Amino acid sequence: MLSVSEVKQQLKSAEARSPLLVRPGFLIRRLHQLHGSLFLEETRDFGITPVQYSLMTALAERGELDQNSLALEIGLERTSVAEVVPRLQERGLLERRPSRSDGRVKLVRLTRKGRNLLRRMAPAAQRAHERTIDRLPAAERDTFLLHLITLVEANNDVGSVPFRLPQP
Repeated sequence: MLSVSEVKQQLKSAEARSPLLVRPGFLIRRLHQLHGSLFLEETRDFGITPVQYSLMTALAERGELDQNSLALEIGLERTSVAEVVPRLQERGLLERRPSRSDGRVKLVRLTRKGRNLLRRMAPAAQRAHERTIDRLPAAERDTFLLHLITLVEANNDVGSVPFRLPQP
């Protein structure tokens, strides 16, 4: 474990290399880009993007959802969900049907093919998640994830699209 003065010194050294290296927003965006590349590398054979994987995972957990609820489940704009769902439906991974209570509402659920793809993809997706943080010492990985959770939960109401936080 580094002392406070050692941490300050390392941050000063990083800032000397580039002022961007001490900006949380820059680092989060860059880490997101890197994770996207790792995810696509690991899951190349499945032809599924990280957003599509999140959407399918939410449906696997929650079952059938309307598109607005699905957007909240993954913190994504409704318009983006409206673009992703038809692509997955064309591949036979999702199916949509009108709600019985309100015909204007479309309900979405995974098909058997979609559930099977998600199950087959799980090890590759997990490798991408692990590779994203594997340069951290093993003892610090869980702490890093807890810090990310803290930041997401604490700032969830700031974003243009909220993420429906699961209740403990």
